Amino acid sequence: MAQYAKLYSIISKKDSFFLTNNSSSLVDADVATAAVLISMGAVLGTTTYLQLLLMGVVEIFLYCVNSFIGSTLLMVSDVGGSIFVHIFGAYFGLGVSYSLGRKQSAGSKLESSRYTSDLFAMIGTVFLWIYWPSFNAISLPSQQQHRAIINTYLSLASCCVTAFAISSCVTPYTKFDMVHIQNSTLAGGVAIGTSANLLIQPYGAVLVGILAGTLSVYGYKKLTPVINTRLKIHDTCGVHNLHGMPGILGGLSGAFFASLATVEEYQESLYLIFPARSGGADGRNEGRNSYEQAGFQILFMIITITFAIFSGCITGICIGLRFFRMKSQQFYNDAPFWKEPEDVFLPPTRVNIRQKSQSQIIFPKSNQDL
Repeated sequence: MAQYAKLYSIISKKDSFFLTNNSSSLVDADVATAAVLISMGAVLGTTTYLQLLLMGVVEIFLYCVNSFIGSTLLMVSDVGGSIFVHIFGAYFGLGVSYSLGRKQSAGSKLESSRYTSDLFAMIGTVFLWIYWPSFNAISLPSQQQHRAIINTYLSLASCCVTAFAISSCVTPYTKFDMVHIQNSTLAGGVAIGTSANLLIQPYGAVLVGILAGTLSVYGYKKLTPVINTRLKIHDTCGVHNLHGMPGILGGLSGAFFASLATVEEYQESLYLIFPARSGGADGRNEGRNSYEQAGFQILFMIITITFAIFSGCITGICIGLRFFRMKSQQFYNDAPFWKEPEDVFLPPTRVNIRQKSQSQIIFPKSNQDL
């Protein structure tokens, strides 16, 4: 019986080992997918499904290369993916958009939303807001998970209030802009990602959220038109304002808090968060100090931005070849790829509301009649 019990114990440990590794791999795969989704947000409406498929396959490989550089070679800490996921995904997508749109603008009268679609999009915003703490804390041990959840929640809450306030200030008649509410309220979760598991105190998390909300709203209001007109980079979903700039804020704040991390404050958990600060197993090699670790954090952020933009531009050139390219008149049009219902609701055109009643409003039969 003792032999059977020992054999059962060994088998149980092996099953637990493989289950843990499979769960970890699944989480890593989901996080990598998030970077691809961010990039696709920059080129939605101007690309075909085949272009998006090829873009996703290439980006997954490049994402893994960048992650290897940061986690294995430079040994940086970025539990929430502000650098690994958000910065890389945003600037890779902008690089693809630049290569696809250098010769012609992606502007279209079909690039607009309706009241009903905005309401449904808000459901996604609410789900993201609720589950963002678990996204930042899923790969951490229990003690650090508790800290990451609290920091992320405080950053999201302060960012949400700030986004509403700044949106009413920059919108005519002090109204709220749905674009700001759908996107900028989530910027705090992006910005706190790098420092989510650090001892930044509640006021530190709140400050990061306030800065992220302000930066994101002003990005949508002021910076996006400049990027579209001067740099000829079309950003359909505004990923630069939700993921790019808040990700940079998160990388800089993570480097700042890393420079303040001391052994007296963190005890043994310091070497779990920053493995490069330990002296190695033999104790002969002297580990990094806090300022060196902060420098490596900033260095990897610069490498990620450069690598993402360059690889994104190359990918955009490849998927922008003539036999992959979408015609400009098909931009933001569902008809070439989807079977539309006959009674599809489209905005009324050429109607003088003052002269015609609601029953006289004429709706076009298809997008081509707009």
